[in-house]
Amino acid sequence: MKQTQTYVGFHADKHGLTQLGRVVLDGWLFGLIPETEDCAGWTLGRMQNLMEQVQARWDPYMNLPSRLPPELRERHQMLYERAIAEARAKGWDPELSEDE
Repeated sequence: MKQTQTYVGFHADKHGLTQLGRVVLDGWLFGLIPETEDCAGWTLGRMQNLMEQVQARWDPYMNLPSRLPPELRERHQMLYERAIAEARAKGWDPELSEDE
């Protein structure tokens, strides 16, 4: 029997700033999921659906936080500052690549 792969969830992710972790952050940013939902146990297909929704929300802003309206820009800054602080506490080093 094939086992379905699932996402561990933002808070259990190795540092939260992985590709899927960023999808969760941006899901929170755009109100696609509540901040109480960290996507733990979501299938990769479900995560792909969220990723597509997130991308559709980013498209008008060309994926640039600086192009977000002020309230979303402030929310982005708050979410990412918190995520970066948590990632650093887990040992994340922005200088290292994903495979180091």
